[in-house]
Amino acid sequence: MMPGIMASCWPFYFVLHLLLLPPDQNVFGCPARCDCVPQLRTVFCHRKHMTSVPDGIPSETRLLDLSKNRIRCLNPGELSPYPLLEEVDLSENIISTIEPGAFANLFNLQTLRLKGNQLKLLPTGVFSKLSNLTLLDISENKIVILLDFMFQDLRNLKNLEVGDNDLLYISQKAFYGLVGLKKLTVEKCNLTSISAESLSYLPGLQILIVRHLGTNYLEEQNFQKLYSLKVLELDCWPFLEDVCSTAFLGLNLTSLSITYTNLTIVPAVALRSLVYLEYLNLSYNPIKVIHRGSFRDLVRLKELHMAGASLTTVDSQALYGLRQIRLLNVSNNLLSTLEENVFQSVNTLETLRVDANPLVCDCRLLWILQRRKTLNFDHHQPICASPAEIQGNALHDFPDSILFEYFTCQKPKIRDRKLQYITAHEGQPVSIHCRADGDPVPMIVWVSPQRRMITTRSVGRSTVLPQGTLEIRYAQVQDSGTYICIATNAGGNDTYFATLTVKGENSPYSNRTLYLSEYNETFHNDTHVFFKFTLDLKTILVSTAMGCITFLGVVLFCFLLLFVWSRGRGQHKNNFSVEYSFRKIDGPTSAAGQGGARKFNMKMI
Repeated sequence: MMPGIMASCWPFYFVLHLLLLPPDQNVFGCPARCDCVPQLRTVFCHRKHMTSVPDGIPSETRLLDLSKNRIRCLNPGELSPYPLLEEVDLSENIISTIEPGAFANLFNLQTLRLKGNQLKLLPTGVFSKLSNLTLLDISENKIVILLDFMFQDLRNLKNLEVGDNDLLYISQKAFYGLVGLKKLTVEKCNLTSISAESLSYLPGLQILIVRHLGTNYLEEQNFQKLYSLKVLELDCWPFLEDVCSTAFLGLNLTSLSITYTNLTIVPAVALRSLVYLEYLNLSYNPIKVIHRGSFRDLVRLKELHMAGASLTTVDSQALYGLRQIRLLNVSNNLLSTLEENVFQSVNTLETLRVDANPLVCDCRLLWILQRRKTLNFDHHQPICASPAEIQGNALHDFPDSILFEYFTCQKPKIRDRKLQYITAHEGQPVSIHCRADGDPVPMIVWVSPQRRMITTRSVGRSTVLPQGTLEIRYAQVQDSGTYICIATNAGGNDTYFATLTVKGENSPYSNRTLYLSEYNETFHNDTHVFFKFTLDLKTILVSTAMGCITFLGVVLFCFLLLFVWSRGRGQHKNNFSVEYSFRKIDGPTSAAGQGGARKFNMKMI
């Protein structure tokens, strides 16, 4: 029998089946070329080369799968005969037009999939009266703009997929009415920014996924009104170079992913407000260093992922503050080591991924060796890249008996310990050398006379070159003093001192320095050993106080003599006088007593 005749006789066959089947068995018809499951009220017309919605679909159908066909458009009322539909899948057709009213009468519809079609515009009213819809997928189309109020009737929508479109603009009120939306995915579109105004109509949003965006800066207002947001995923933003310090202010995130971007540093300041964060993924960003205290306020963080992030260094105390850390993934980086002092405490750590790194197996990795039987490496064992005699060996292969044979460190030793006495003129560059040997290679820092630490990452006039040399550009008089070189590694440290004198003949500091000797055997016979007398307010006050004390002492001594003399009055007749002269001030004597010699006279008879 031909399909058309079969479709026209469907009620007859339905009655015939009703008569022939047992009374307790459900009766369910099926369109031609489709597969049906009567017990589940489902009709599968998947990949059947259909150009329109087929005839013969039972009115009690709940799931209708029309995916991967050749349907071009949906006309008003085309699905109205099936009011019990709960799920409709129209994915991967060639639908370019959906007329308003196409989904009319589908009051029970909960899932609608329109993924992978040719839609360029969805007019307002297309989703009218779909008040029970909870999932809508319009991804992988050619939609250019989301119009105002296009989702306004979808008050119970929980999940909206709009990714992989040609989106250029999202209208400010496009998401108006989506008061129950929990998850929004936007990806692979031409948006250059995220509209904070449009997102403000999503008060219940909990999960936001934004992938493949072309913006280069994460601004303050992007997410400021998403108070219910818990999960934020920003993936594949190749131009993103900076995150505003207040970008996440006001959010109560528990999970944050910023992956495949162009961030070169950990956005530490922006992360400080995320005190409820439990999961953080910064993988596949060109971040080379994790600086000390980068995550100090993330006290609830349990998982930190920084895989493939170009890491070369993890500073001491870089993970301080992470008191509940359970998993750390720094695999596929350029790390030569991961020291225990990086952590607040390693006692909470359960899973560690340090594989695919050029690890140097020395004393810095002993803490991992000692925990290798209880620590989970997630089936990716760390491998030694050096030294040569144990290259290629996995950490779990080393027996306890030889741990201290290979995993050792050599304390730093500064090469040339001859004291340096250096003199320079103000404005000249100065270099002070300090080189050290050790295993691992020691890190060299300098401490200035003002007790300021100078490292290779210091900014300003002073910095430390990779070989350990202290370089001061444009030396100034206040740079004078003793500098301390500290060479340190996991085995210990060594120190060295150097003295710098900066002459300031043409500077306002030159009249404050008194040079006592000039002698140098090593550097051009031009070293100055000096004391400084600074004529500041403190010095003036001290000098004045000492002068007053001297004067009062003399007066007190005079009154003491007067007392002794008065006690003996009537017995002896003594004459004496006391004279105290103030410091002479050059200049003519005036009537006011200024200038010339001034005296204090007292005479007792």
